[in-house]
Amino acid sequence: MKKIKDYLLLIKPSLSIMVVFSSVISYLLAPRVEYNWVMILLLFAGGMLVTGSANAINQVVEKDTDAQMKRTSTRPVAAGRMSVGEGWAFAIVTGALGVFILGFYFNWLSAGLAAFSLFLYAFIYTPLKKVNSIAVLMGAVPGALPCLIGWAAGDDQLSTGGWILFAFQFFWQFPHFWAIAWVAHKDYSAVGFKLLPANEGPTRFTAIQTIAYSLLLVPVTLLPYFTGMCSYEDTMGLISIGLVILANLFMIGRCVALYKNMDVSSARKVMFGSYMYLPVVLLALLLSKASY
Repeated sequence: MKKIKDYLLLIKPSLSIMVVFSSVISYLLAPRVEYNWVMILLLFAGGMLVTGSANAINQVVEKDTDAQMKRTSTRPVAAGRMSVGEGWAFAIVTGALGVFILGFYFNWLSAGLAAFSLFLYAFIYTPLKKVNSIAVLMGAVPGALPCLIGWAAGDDQLSTGGWILFAFQFFWQFPHFWAIAWVAHKDYSAVGFKLLPANEGPTRFTAIQTIAYSLLLVPVTLLPYFTGMCSYEDTMGLISIGLVILANLFMIGRCVALYKNMDVSSARKVMFGSYMYLPVVLLALLLSKASY
C-alpha cells in the first residue's frame, strides 16, 4: 500500500485530474463528438498516464530542490523512498502507454501533441525554472496543450475551436502560476526558482500582470459564441454566456484585489479563484454546445 501511495504522489493526482479534465471537456466540445463513456474513460486514462509521466520526471529532476522545501520534502524521490531509476522507469512506462492509448484509440495527432507536451514540460519548463521567469511562458504551452489534445482527439484536426481553447488555458495560467509563486515566494526563492515577472519578487508589476491576463481572458472566452462552437440564442446558451461573463468578472476582481492589497492572502484568493474559474468556464461552454 505504501508503494501504491508513493506512485500516486509521483503523478500528483489532483494536478493531473485538473489537467485531464480540461482535455476531456475540450474533446466533448469538438463538433462531431457524442457522449461515449468508453471513449471518455480512454481519453482520461491516456491523459492521466502522460500527465503523470511528466510529473514523475519533474520530481526526479527536482529531487534535491524538493528535499529543501517543506511542502515537497515528503515526495517519494526527494524523501529517498523511491530511487531515481525507479522514478524514471515509472515515467517512461506511463508516458509510452499514455501516448499509445491516445494514438491507438483516437488518432496519432493527439498522441503526438501529448508526447510534445510531455517533452516541453519535463525537459524545457522544469530546468528553466531556475534560469529565468520566462519558464512560466514556456510552461504555459504544455499547460494549455491538453485542450488542443482533447480537441484533436475528437475532431481529428487542429481547427479553430481547438486553438481558442488552447488560448483560453494558455492565458489562464499566468495569473494562476503567478499567484502560486507569490504565495510560495520564500520557498521558491530559497531554492533558486524564478517564476515571478519581477526580479524583486512580489511587486505591483506582478499584480498588474495578473490583471492584464485576466482581462485578456474576456474576449477569448467569448470567442466560442461568435465562431459557431457555442450558441447563445436559447435559454441554455444565455445561461452559459452569463456564467462565462460572471466568472471573468470574478477573476478580474480577485486580481484587482491583489493589486490593492499586495499580500499573500489576496494572492491565495487569486490562486484558489483560478482553480474555480477554469472548470466553471469550460462547463459553461459545454452547456451551450450541448444545446446547439
